[in-house]
Amino acid sequence: MSKKTKAFLYNLFGFTVFYVPAYLLIMTFTTLIGFWIAGPAFIVSLVLSPKFQYMKTHEGEKIFMKWIFAKGIREIH
Repeated sequence: MSKKTKAFLYNLFGFTVFYVPAYLLIMTFTTLIGFWIAGPAFIVSLVLSPKFQYMKTHEGEKIFMKWIFAKGIREIH
C-alpha cells in the first residue's frame, strides 16, 4: 500500500473516531434533528481529529501528523 493511501486512510479513521461519538452525543443530549445533528458533529470532528499529510522529501516518501493534542509536527513511520 502506498504512503499516499495510508495517509488518506489515517485521516479517514481519525475523523471517524471523533465523528461517531460526537454524532451520538449531540443526538442524545440536544433537541436537534436531521442535518442539524450532522453539522456540529462534523465541525467538532474536523477540529479535534489529527491531520495526516503525505510528502516526498530528499530522504524518500514520508507521512507527517499534526494534532492539537500533540506538540509540533510528527513523522509517522
